[in-house]
Amino acid sequence: MGIESVLETLRRDPSLHSQITHWQKIPAKSAQLADFPAWMDEDLKTVLRKRGIGKLYTHQAEACGAVWAGDDVVVVTPTASGKSLCYNIPVFQRIHHQPEARALYLFPTKALAQDQVAELMQWSDELGGTIKTYTYDGDTPASARRAIRSAGSIVVTNPDMLHSGILPHHTKWIRLFENLEYVVIDELHSYRGVFGSHVANVLRRLHRICRFYGSRPQFVCASATIANPGDHAAALIGRPAVVIDNNGAPQGEKDIILYNPPVVNASLGIRRSALLEAQKIAALFLKDNIQTIVFARSRTDTEVLVTYLRRAIHRLGQPQTIRGYRGGYLPKQRREIERDLRRGEVLGVVSTNALELGVDIGSLQAAVLTGYPGTIASTWQQMGRAGRSDESSAVVIVCNSSPLNQFVVNHPDFIMGQGAERALVNPDNMFILVSHIKCAAFELPFTEGELYGGSDPTDILDFLVEEHVLRRAGDRWYWMSENYPAVHVSLRSASTDNFTIVDTTNGSSTIIGEVDRFSAPMMIHEGAIYIHESSQYHIDQLDFDRQKAYAHQVKADYYTDANLAVELKVLDTSDSCQEGIVTHSWGEVMVAAKTHMYKKIRFYTHENLGWGEVSLPELETHTTAYWFVKPTTGPTDTEALQSALMGAANILRNTAPLELMCEPSDLGVVAQVRSPFTQGPTIFIYEKYPGGVGFSQRLYDIREALLSRCIELLRACPCENGCPSCVGPGDEVGPRGKHAARQFLEEALQLEIQG
Repeated sequence: MGIESVLETLRRDPSLHSQITHWQKIPAKSAQLADFPAWMDEDLKTVLRKRGIGKLYTHQAEACGAVWAGDDVVVVTPTASGKSLCYNIPVFQRIHHQPEARALYLFPTKALAQDQVAELMQWSDELGGTIKTYTYDGDTPASARRAIRSAGSIVVTNPDMLHSGILPHHTKWIRLFENLEYVVIDELHSYRGVFGSHVANVLRRLHRICRFYGSRPQFVCASATIANPGDHAAALIGRPAVVIDNNGAPQGEKDIILYNPPVVNASLGIRRSALLEAQKIAALFLKDNIQTIVFARSRTDTEVLVTYLRRAIHRLGQPQTIRGYRGGYLPKQRREIERDLRRGEVLGVVSTNALELGVDIGSLQAAVLTGYPGTIASTWQQMGRAGRSDESSAVVIVCNSSPLNQFVVNHPDFIMGQGAERALVNPDNMFILVSHIKCAAFELPFTEGELYGGSDPTDILDFLVEEHVLRRAGDRWYWMSENYPAVHVSLRSASTDNFTIVDTTNGSSTIIGEVDRFSAPMMIHEGAIYIHESSQYHIDQLDFDRQKAYAHQVKADYYTDANLAVELKVLDTSDSCQEGIVTHSWGEVMVAAKTHMYKKIRFYTHENLGWGEVSLPELETHTTAYWFVKPTTGPTDTEALQSALMGAANILRNTAPLELMCEPSDLGVVAQVRSPFTQGPTIFIYEKYPGGVGFSQRLYDIREALLSRCIELLRACPCENGCPSCVGPGDEVGPRGKHAARQFLEEALQLEIQG
């Protein structure tokens, strides 16, 4: 019994083994060790020895040395490689000798922060209790906040709290800012896209306040593997950083398996549901009592899988040994699940990428990834959740029918051999920049000649004067509005407004979860089935103005999936070039999106049971897009052109994230047979965040690689007329849709038409 018996089943069962496209065994690796640094106190060495640490891994020793020498540092090593020692050792050493010194630790989630604080408090107790460590977040009682501000040697928080709870009230944090020597930023790779662009501005504001109080802290960053750790760290912290990426940690033997669900309809190219296949494979591990994590691509998929797995192993008599974990769960519930995983009381957990980061959930032996996670970095992070010790482990990536997944499952070198993607941020996105300049002006007046993020903000400041937000007096700009700006700026989405879901079953009124404003029309419209911990709730009413959805518990045999209708118009072209007859451009666009209907999909069979209408307000977004137009020559077959555009748009939508470090949900695609702006057949790939964060410009820059990737997928796909793995089902794009889309893209790249 054990993990080897499950792997043997995968090898010997023809129905399973025939679907495996790649099986790679990563051999065990021994640790590379180094002595404790000479400057390290015996007291601190004793703390580590009590934890069984007699030497450091080489990357830990190198990082500690660089930090102690005064460098800004970014450590880039895999999951469970002990990155926290790279900053904890020098921080504790400094504060142990200089009790007035302060450190600020930033983690992207509360769960990570709480993990770290528990460890730091143990260290402090063993060093005599002189180094006070506190968590400062939205859950911190008001009675404790004053003590933290005055006595906290190490303040552990998240970017959201730094943004809205600390920087705006810096006059209460004088002791911290006057003595701040270290800023630790963990999970640096997670600060990308919209979130990263916001955080870069929060750190710009932190620099301003530190300068005001006469401090200049060092930055110590830790990251999963990305292609540009040095550049990314510099973009976030505003200074160059020394990159340390020579991992010295040991590694247990790991089997990595790529699994492609079987084709169930050859003519349409339809494969069996990845959810059902993931459930089947995860159940093999769970029934052998192998603690397993299953990653799902969405909240809905998470809850569907929890439902499936609980039913699959119900004969164990312990349905609560399978738990779900995702955003929208209340904090107390998430902490309970984390604790039970560490204790081994939870056998299996199904999670969104919420457990991808380094929350301590103990050592799991198996991971099942339902679909490609979207980036190589995330893939390795999720795979790293299995085998967090010297034991052997297994990872199965169950790909779905999307073009992106089919490329990955048939090109294993993309994950196993290619380096990770570049993390992108755009701190100078005008929407984000203006929001944070408002916050910065509230915190401290701007002075003429002062730079913000290396640029002169005078034009923006004068604009805010015209808007009666700031007042200029002499060479200074002062905040004059009665509003508190940081409260209205969310770091993680385009909106600060979350919708709460209220359970009204049996006359109760219990909040069971929450959804962000832009997900609400898709997830909690009236008639939707909202799934929480495998329980189904029927949404009876969505009060859009009050941001509440009212639901009652039901036992439904289906879940719902909403459709989004999108209209797009070009506002301005930032850059454009002509390549043959094709014009490529990127610039600003206005996108209007409206949820108009939803489908009811039966569990297990995934058949369509019907549909319903949705009546909700249209949401408009001013953002950026990459587009290209290929004029038609000669007579036009409108139906064939429509098929070509639909098919090309589908494969572009699914392939573009391969070239970016982003989620497929970060991008949208619109195809127009005759665009009002270009007057020709045009495909737009737009960013779903106001103002954009650089994805569209990047796509414009790598347009040849993007279109080539799509053509490669089309040529390799074995279907005849189109399927979900390339241009979409043939009955949607038309009988010649695949050929038409391929011809359209090949002509766009001026390639010789093949076949």
